[in-house]
Amino acid sequence: MRDDARRLRLLSYNIQVGIRSIRPHHYLTNSWQHLLPTQKRIDNLAHIARVIHGHQIVGLQEVDAGSLRTGQVNLAAHLAQAAGLPFHHHQRNRNLGPIAQHGNALLSQFRPTRIEEHPLPGVLPGRGALIAEFGQGEERLWVVQLHLALGARTRLNQLGYVAEQIQGRRHVVVMGDLNCPSESRELRWLFAHSTLREPAETLHTYPSWRPRRNIDHILVTPELEVESCQVLAEAHSDHLPISMQVRLPEGLVL
Repeated sequence: MRDDARRLRLLSYNIQVGIRSIRPHHYLTNSWQHLLPTQKRIDNLAHIARVIHGHQIVGLQEVDAGSLRTGQVNLAAHLAQAAGLPFHHHQRNRNLGPIAQHGNALLSQFRPTRIEEHPLPGVLPGRGALIAEFGQGEERLWVVQLHLALGARTRLNQLGYVAEQIQGRRHVVVMGDLNCPSESRELRWLFAHSTLREPAETLHTYPSWRPRRNIDHILVTPELEVESCQVLAEAHSDHLPISMQVRLPEGLVL
């Protein structure tokens, strides 16, 4: 395998359904965009697509599958096409009919061999895990895309569920808006009950205008050699994106 073919660029990004919130007051002044369409969203999606471009597997949170507020535009499909990624999958976690189709999305340069949608445990419905499998046999790559709950106890239960799904898997990436920092009880539990690790614990992604919380993460198993990991200074949402480049082991072909 060529050396460059063993390198994989990953991105995790909470895009807030394409709303550009880069100041605290934007939560108020842009709130109507959660309900109604606007050209501003389409313009902002062009910036987000530029950020995505060059990455090969992308996990997005707060994505709409096409509803009133997006002008019936499926954001996953729109961004995949604009960024030059041929495969995309949207997981609807909150189906609000014609108003909103809210969930997670996975965009990829490679065709997944399997994709599974898992509802996550919680008192309130609306959180899910999107699990994609790439490759064949034991040398497969598992990518888990998440957006966890706001409550710590629920997050712990959700990560417990994720740990069960990846048990025994050698090559795993877990990424998303986990709504908790690296030193949280929930992530410390996950690290103790799986082989996942976080290569960089001080990458602050939220809020985008003054990032001081590391609640967005890309976690990997030790077999995936991390070559770089960084937060991108691209303020097109209330979160900043996190980018990682890993080196795949010999025999893992996507």
